This record gives sequence, structure tokens and C-alpha cells, in this order.
Amino acid sequence: MKSAARHGVPVAVICLMILVIICTTGGCMTIMPGRSHKGPLPPLTEEETELAKRLRQHVTVLAKDIGERNTTHYKELQHAAAYIEKELGAQGYAVRKEPYRIGEREMVNIEAELKGTSHAEEIVVVGAHYDSVAGAPGANDNASGVAAVLELARLLRDQKPARTVRLVAFVNEEPPWFLSEEMGSRVYTRGARKRGDKIAGMLSLETIGYYSDAHGSQQYPAPFSSFYPDTGNFIGMVSNLPSCNLLRRVIRTFRKTTPFPSEGLAAPDVVPGIGWSDHWSFWQEGYPAVMITDTAPFRYPYYHDAQDTPDKLDYERMARVTAGVHRVVQELSGE
Repeated sequence: MKSAARHGVPVAVICLMILVIICTTGGCMTIMPGRSHKGPLPPLTEEETELAKRLRQHVTVLAKDIGERNTTHYKELQHAAAYIEKELGAQGYAVRKEPYRIGEREMVNIEAELKGTSHAEEIVVVGAHYDSVAGAPGANDNASGVAAVLELARLLRDQKPARTVRLVAFVNEEPPWFLSEEMGSRVYTRGARKRGDKIAGMLSLETIGYYSDAHGSQQYPAPFSSFYPDTGNFIGMVSNLPSCNLLRRVIRTFRKTTPFPSEGLAAPDVVPGIGWSDHWSFWQEGYPAVMITDTAPFRYPYYHDAQDTPDKLDYERMARVTAGVHRVVQELSGE
């Protein structure tokens, strides 16, 4: 995974840099629009209850029935791709596959598109990686994100957005492909730039299924423990500094429409965790992108572990988050 060491910068120096940036920018890295929800959550709606069931079904197929899926477990990786393609096709989408090769094996990104109307040339991408790290079935990382993408496809399919919406399942986010040119999302963004795609914004759904109400359940890279709560019951939204406007728009809409705790951060990508998913690939091509995450490396006890199984996730809170992301996508796409 990406870390400060990758850049050759001591952690103490990074902390000092961050504190200076926070002071000189008036806190715009950490101060987000709107207010995070406080207090008890409202009862689930009937639609959210059904959504929670469907999310559980997807996670169970990917992380239990299929299990570990990566280039070492290549047959399982293919089964996961086939499941995603089948689910998107069953919802009426014309599925586009983007194949590329690593050695003798074919890898594939999977895309479904909802064509825009008045601003069809402008594109909003929502994506998640479907591979799992070696030795783990990957329920939270990242069957949870893929399940949300599949359900967002269902929620969006009858709508007529102004901007085009693309829902993408990326291959090969995990090591040894992480932050490499063979990372699925990196292949995708190079292709998008070559085609001249006008991507207005990208949302990366990365580990969105684990929450805890226990004090001390949330950790942070230094020095952010001074700015954020120590209870891991919120959904996090993070970006690099050039994507700050998109981040603020995303969290403003989420907080306005969704009674669920949320926290936001825009920071340089040398900060551990900021660039740890497919949104990083979009930054490399100059596209604005935001990661939506439960901050798994700083909260989830089973991160990159054999015990990252479907029973560990909170599907009711996942449903609330997914419904909130749906409303964000509607706003970004001009529904």
C-alpha cells in the first residue's frame, strides 16, 4: 500500500507540512459544508430495508460463494467478473468490457453506462474494485463497494440524468498491482484520457461496510486525530487538494439529504490513506475524484485478513450510505 515512505518523506515532516497547510488555508482541508448527523439514526425506510438485503446477497456471492479473487486465484477472479456482468446485464444495461493482458492472462474492467441528455459529453464515474487481496475473501475490501455499485445501477436505471453516468468495476486494485500501470483503474483512466473523455467527477467506493459505536474504535494518520471523532460510526469522504471542490459538493449533498454521520478531508496524497484506491488513478490524469470509505485500515479489525467475511458487515448502515450516494450521484449528474 501507498505510504509516506514511498515518497521518502519522514512522518514528522509530513505532519508539519499538513499543519502549515491547514493554518494557511483557513482550515479548508478539514472544515466541510453542512453538518454531520448526530444522535440516533431514523428507522430504515422500506426501500432501505430491501436495499440492505440485496447488498448482503451481493457480498455473500462475492466473498463467500466465490471467495478470494485475484491473479493468484484467477478462476475466482473470472467468476466475480462474470457475476458483475450478469447483474448489470439483468438490469438492462449494455455492458462494456475493457480487457487487457498481464502475461498470458486477460484482465477486465466492466462498465455500464447511463447516457446523459442535455450534457451527455460530461461524465460522472462511480466505481469499485472487485479483486481481493491475497489471503482474504474481501467482504468489506471490496465486495461492499462492488455491491453498492450494482445497487446504484439498479437505482439509477430508469432515470434520465443530464450528464452521463458510468458504473465501473475495476480489476487489480490490490498488490502487486496497486499504484502500478497494470492497476485496472489506471488502464481505464489512460484509455479515458486518450479518448478525450470529459470526466466531471469520480466516486470511488472503497470498504463501506464496517461501523462501530465504541469510543476509540477510529484511528487516524497523524495529526488528524485532533480534528476528527474517535468513534468509527461515520462514512468518510476524502480527496486530494485539486479535487476539493468536488469533495465539498459531495459531502454537502450527502449531509443535506442523508441522516448519517459523515466526515470529509482534502489533503495531499502523501498522507497515508488519501490515495489508497482507484480514485488515485483518476488523479494521475487530472480528473477530480473522491473516495467514499469507512476508512478500513484505521477502523476495521479484519482489514486484509482471512476473517474479512460477510458476517462482519453492517448491511443496514451500508444501505443508508448507498442510498445517500445515490442522491449524491443524482445531484452530480443533474437528474
